[in-house]
Amino acid sequence: MSDDISVEQVEPVVTLNIGFLLMPEFTLSTFANAVGILRMANRISGRELYRWSTYSSTGEAVLSSSGLEIRPDGVLDSATELNILMVCGGYNIKQHCTKLLSDRLRVFAKNKIPLGALCTGTYALANAGLLDGYRCTIHWENLASMREEFPKLQLSSSLFAIDRDRYTCSGGISSIDLMLNLVASIHGHQLVQQISEQFTCDRVRTEKDAQRAPLQYLIGASQPRLVDAVTLMESNVEEPLSLDEVANYVGISRRQLERLFNRYLHCAPSRYYLELRLSRARLLLLQTSIPVIDVAISCGFSTAPHFSRCYSELYGKPPSNERSMRD
Repeated sequence: MSDDISVEQVEPVVTLNIGFLLMPEFTLSTFANAVGILRMANRISGRELYRWSTYSSTGEAVLSSSGLEIRPDGVLDSATELNILMVCGGYNIKQHCTKLLSDRLRVFAKNKIPLGALCTGTYALANAGLLDGYRCTIHWENLASMREEFPKLQLSSSLFAIDRDRYTCSGGISSIDLMLNLVASIHGHQLVQQISEQFTCDRVRTEKDAQRAPLQYLIGASQPRLVDAVTLMESNVEEPLSLDEVANYVGISRRQLERLFNRYLHCAPSRYYLELRLSRARLLLLQTSIPVIDVAISCGFSTAPHFSRCYSELYGKPPSNERSMRD
């Protein structure tokens, strides 16, 4: 569980009121997963810790991307006394983001109501200027276009992001992770552990967990040398190649390799390679009982102290703590 979760604008009240704005063509499963966590929190605690309501821009029924229709509790303007407003996005989000919607969302922000987004709902908040200066995320299919349209965003490829009074997730089952972390920050880890067991989740993922996105979606199909370089790194984790070797294998200079990584992946190739190896190590720690030193060696680290130091710098805790939390 992340140690740096901050919910500055949400007070641990008796009942937390969460509103869900259903955008046309919203992703039903992502919305249902989020509500399911709140429902289970109430059931396990035996108290109404959370209350939820649904809204649309017009107050009329909203058709999800799966073709199922939900009749909301009311029009967005009638949403009062909310502790959080979540925008539920889906397909064709851009065409559904009107000036009127942006104006309404800005009113919530002006009234100090924390705002969140599920799936492509992040676009609606960004379009209204409500994510400037915040760390946020969106589904991997939208990452490249979002970076182009909103270059000032602190956009991440993580499963979800919690930054002060903004909550965003990438869609799919990541709304489960977002809500579990939100519940943990307010009502504690014990309740979240019980909820995750009910949902048969083997672990509660954190903001350090990244989306598994095809590289072509992140950088486009126009950079085959970069794709080849990353593929080469992924195939040489136990015995890492030098950057000169990687560059030579893909037929470019090291300087060209560094430029490609910085431009399209926003980090140095050495950093990308290191985080790739550490990510592989984290999966081994979480999913196997292999000794830590063997995990280190299998991921290209010659000594346990070096592995532990690099791991702690990236994930905020040493490898041994990662495994003890799992147990």
